[in-house]
Amino acid sequence: MIRLLQGVALTGEATVAAAEKTMGFGELFLAGGLLMWPLLLLGGVVIFIFVERFIAIRKASQIDPNFMNRLRDLICDGKVDAALRLCKKTDTPIARMMEKGISRLGRPMGDIQTTIENEANLEVAKLENGLPILATIASGAPMLGFLGTVLGMVKAFMQMSEAGGVVDMSALSGGMYVAMITTVAGLIVGIPAHFGYNYLVSRIERLIFQMEANSIAFMDILNQPVEKK
Repeated sequence: MIRLLQGVALTGEATVAAAEKTMGFGELFLAGGLLMWPLLLLGGVVIFIFVERFIAIRKASQIDPNFMNRLRDLICDGKVDAALRLCKKTDTPIARMMEKGISRLGRPMGDIQTTIENEANLEVAKLENGLPILATIASGAPMLGFLGTVLGMVKAFMQMSEAGGVVDMSALSGGMYVAMITTVAGLIVGIPAHFGYNYLVSRIERLIFQMEANSIAFMDILNQPVEKK
């Protein structure tokens, strides 16, 4: 019975010791060192850019399926001013492309198509705003975290050297896992940034395909009246 009580007491002490060694998120963050603050800032930038670009791209992708049909009817009826008003009222990249094309009516077809293509390039550039920063963070954050780990390891070995080269495994392992915190933080920031960048790029590519399809449809509309005569 005495041995059993002693065993229970030892187990309880071990549990208490393990609980005392458990570190919260705040303690882990502070233990990671100064480089944790830039990583935290980069994480906030990733969230802001992704949410802002996601909303902008989603808004740009919301296209009225009847827009091109209404535009065709107005142009075929000679109501150019009404067609321009329709484009201005529809706040999408495709509508702004069509507006530029309508404003060039009367010029050679090649000039109209070039104007539409130039406007499309500008719209794509607007949609891609911020994506290079996201790509840079996706590759740079893990490297910054690894830098923190290397610096932490150097510090741990310097402490060993100052202690006369005596290897204290508990102190060494503690310094190593603290140093690894920055690598984990860098990956936590870099991985979502990488997937978020690729997701947004894929959404923009789908929108570019829609813009090209509507540009071709618009040129066909302009040729329709000529073909009927």
